[in-house]
Amino acid sequence: MSCQQHSLKTWNTFSLEACANKISMAESAEALCQFWQQSTDQNEPVLLLGEGSNVLFLDDFSGQVIINRIKSIRVSETTDAWSLHVGAGENWHQLVETSLEQGLSGLENLALIPGCAGSAPIQNIGAYGVELDRVCEYVDIVSLADGVQQRLTAAQCQFGYRDSIFKYQYRDGYAIIAVGLRLAKIWQPVLSYGDLRNLDPLTVTPREVFNAVCQMRRSKLPDPKMTGNAGSFFKNPLVSAEVAAKLQAEYPHIPQYPQINGDVNVKLAAGWLIDQCDLKGFHIGGAAVHAQQALVLINANEATGQDIVNLARSVRQRVAEKFNVWLEPEVRFIAAQGETDAVEVIA
Repeated sequence: MSCQQHSLKTWNTFSLEACANKISMAESAEALCQFWQQSTDQNEPVLLLGEGSNVLFLDDFSGQVIINRIKSIRVSETTDAWSLHVGAGENWHQLVETSLEQGLSGLENLALIPGCAGSAPIQNIGAYGVELDRVCEYVDIVSLADGVQQRLTAAQCQFGYRDSIFKYQYRDGYAIIAVGLRLAKIWQPVLSYGDLRNLDPLTVTPREVFNAVCQMRRSKLPDPKMTGNAGSFFKNPLVSAEVAAKLQAEYPHIPQYPQINGDVNVKLAAGWLIDQCDLKGFHIGGAAVHAQQALVLINANEATGQDIVNLARSVRQRVAEKFNVWLEPEVRFIAAQGETDAVEVIA
């Protein structure tokens, strides 16, 4: 990739060398629409970004990248809950930390997830037993062609595991401008994952959960400011109870997490599957599997987007050969003309 135009290196946490024809900062819904309409009038591709924490650039982008920087946090309350109206451009972790400092609990399990609030509903972000849909009340969007704004309830967002309607019906021509969160005043800790199991549910505080989550993430996940990465590269695969039982019979220590809803009802740990293939530290070109957390692929030494793709393809194939489970990327793949199907790219 050549960088004769506007560099995207600081706008993707993989820190890959990539460029765009133009980069624009939008601090309002009106600005988002204006920039988008300029691109469509010129028949050029356009890409909306928050902090670039969940994207992999496969090539230079042949159009305009719009950075969503709509910021505001408004708090109201009822007798049983606090309501937060959060601008899409707000940093997610700062929102979690600020809310906790103000005595508003419920987001602590989602600490240190990179990116902006507006990206959270797209992926239905989640960690340590909590997903966004647990606290999301609504999502405000704007039609970029005409500026018409619309509020979708959480039910209308059709949240699933790392999934939402924003990947489909509202993928093109729309932008998220705000997210509404509802935090119950009666706090119920979620202590079902990792070291959180060691905390006493009768005495634990939201701050202790927050600190434990931060400690776990920092001990396992590389800081993108130091080592380029996009966090968890693959989704944790969902399989049927029958498949899960067969795997457990062969691998008694395999982590499994039964799911309450849906036809597919057992979640496996993608990082564990990769680790069992002895892939920690495995590298192709400048890309590598992180030595401490196998779920993270890193830019170890001036990697290209193709290096990351080749590594992801190899990891996926090795896991499938050993477990007959096919991993799917969580990261969005961006080609020259826009987002492309990540599974097809690494198949």
